[in-house]
Amino acid sequence: MFFYEEVKTIMKTIHGQYVWIIGASSGIGAELAIALSQQGANVILSARREPELQSVRLQLTGANHQVLAFDISDHSQTINAFKKIKRLDRVIFMAAVYDPSEQGRTDIAFIRKSLQVNLGGVYNMLDVATSFFATQGHGQIVLCGSVSGYFGLPNAQPYSSTKAAITNLAESLYVEYQSKNIDVKLISPGFVSTPMTSKNDFEMPMVIDTLTAVKAIVKGLTSGAFEIHFPKRFTRLVKLLSLLPYWLAFKVSRKLIK
Repeated sequence: MFFYEEVKTIMKTIHGQYVWIIGASSGIGAELAIALSQQGANVILSARREPELQSVRLQLTGANHQVLAFDISDHSQTINAFKKIKRLDRVIFMAAVYDPSEQGRTDIAFIRKSLQVNLGGVYNMLDVATSFFATQGHGQIVLCGSVSGYFGLPNAQPYSSTKAAITNLAESLYVEYQSKNIDVKLISPGFVSTPMTSKNDFEMPMVIDTLTAVKAIVKGLTSGAFEIHFPKRFTRLVKLLSLLPYWLAFKVSRKLIK
């Protein structure tokens, strides 16, 4: 059994490790897979759409990679997919559904789907990965939240509410899993130019490109920090909003509607 300090030493390298990325068919997840393969990682690509995963696979450096297409919101599919994984050092959960339109914020079927994928999918992953890591004596779990989870911004639900839950969950797991030699990290992106954010019909403040986001994530995976947030000039402003007294925070929040 490794002590936690030894686990942190193991987590300082990417080369030769096996990294499972859930939500790797496009956007940040796909670019992250490419970047990690260039660092010498063996990448396991997962999402629902196999053709897109195979396309990403062709862009990876190296040959020892794996494609596992399945629906992370389905517990049985998650279990069956995990049985095909022989080695694993890190799992990075990037899967999410998002619809900023009025229909996406009010349609009960879509809200249910958001909960099942964005949050339920995390629990499905944890169900298979944590016992594996505990048995092997080390591992890393990386959850993708969002700065939209820092404070309840208008017109951002249900996406932001699931991301707030993920932030809370990651904070809890960080302390709980130290005794099991499992490192937990939280990714909190601001606005990143991806197919997902292309749905937004407003001007996104301080938006960055995908490659800039991926560089921050790759650096953060091997750091000692719990949270990987970017771009910092934006994330710090939103963090400040969450620290304000409610009367002032709500006043600022109302201005965002306008």
